[in-house]
Amino acid sequence: MDLLWQQPRRNTLVSWPDDVDQRLDILVRAAAAAGEQTSRSQVLAALVATADTNTDAVADLLHAYRRLTADALAADNERPDLPTVRTPGPTRTQR
Repeated sequence: MDLLWQQPRRNTLVSWPDDVDQRLDILVRAAAAAGEQTSRSQVLAALVATADTNTDAVADLLHAYRRLTADALAADNERPDLPTVRTPGPTRTQR
């Protein structure tokens, strides 16, 4: 059986706010806390692959995202309860 996550890859450039990028790191750390060994790209792929494609659902997601205040994710950026995850390859620079 062929599995979707093992199919050929395509690189995608994503540009988004720093807090959203930090949120992705939090999701990877949460997966690690649950015993999963994963990567940022696998978490993103899982979110996209399992997202509801109903037009109203997609519109609701966009509206909810666009209504978030600048500090909406700040409380979740520091999660001492989650393990630190070391990522392979070069590190991203902090701004």
